[in-house]
Amino acid sequence: MSSKSSSPIRIGEINYTNVWPVFYHFCPEQLRINVETTHQVPAQLNQAMLEGRIDLGPISSFAYGASWEKYVLFPDLSVSAFGPVRSILLFLKKPLEEVLHGTIALTNTSATSVNLLKIIIEKFYGGSPTYLVMDPSLPEMMEQADAALLIGDHAIRADWQHTDYEVMDLGERWNAFTGEWMTFAVWAVSRQVTENYPEEMRSILRAFHDSRERIKQDVEPIVRKATIEIGGTPTYWRRYFGGLCHDFGQSQQNGLELYFRYCKELGLIDKEVEICIWSDNTVTQVKE
Repeated sequence: MSSKSSSPIRIGEINYTNVWPVFYHFCPEQLRINVETTHQVPAQLNQAMLEGRIDLGPISSFAYGASWEKYVLFPDLSVSAFGPVRSILLFLKKPLEEVLHGTIALTNTSATSVNLLKIIIEKFYGGSPTYLVMDPSLPEMMEQADAALLIGDHAIRADWQHTDYEVMDLGERWNAFTGEWMTFAVWAVSRQVTENYPEEMRSILRAFHDSRERIKQDVEPIVRKATIEIGGTPTYWRRYFGGLCHDFGQSQQNGLELYFRYCKELGLIDKEVEICIWSDNTVTQVKE
């Protein structure tokens, strides 16, 4: 181990099932690397990364775009979908044409999905609603709004429990309008950490990739885990995990570049975003 300090490398983990394929078989103890793991919702991890309280982990794609100069991305790791994602859902209690100029409650646990919704509503549909940011409780959100955005396991459970609402899948809508992938989260690393701990970064990256590949070969361990911990049926979870992609190839990067371009057009991000990928202690800038 080539650590320059005895301080642990601090890894963030999203508290949602969508990252399980990358983390399920990830055992840093076997790497003999001093690490700490923190479990939080995306918005909390985004803030922790920005403030330097964690060193690496999956963060919202939007959070990367807003502060991309501080980070590099682990290669070939993301949470992406080409079409329905089944856990980024807008619940509507009124017809869409009324919601477009009504009130939408936004979960306070997200960054990427909140701004993806604004792109869909404002750019694709020409809407101009009022937004409220709230805790992710669908009944309380619907008391104050015409529609409500939930993400992750909150969205999955709400979709099971509240079948009377019309539901818009944001991954499906993005794909229908653009024909592109949507990347919801990326694995970001502090630039300083990659410089100080290159060998540890290589080991951690290999372990993440190994976990993902093992789940590709056999998804049943996380299907069982989700059925026990979240509910639902094995069939549901096989379909859910089958709709997610944890690679980050050129197709996913192209979709993310378009997302950032639209964010800038709408004033959600005030600068051009560069996708900078770390590999073997070098950084590659992805060109459009």
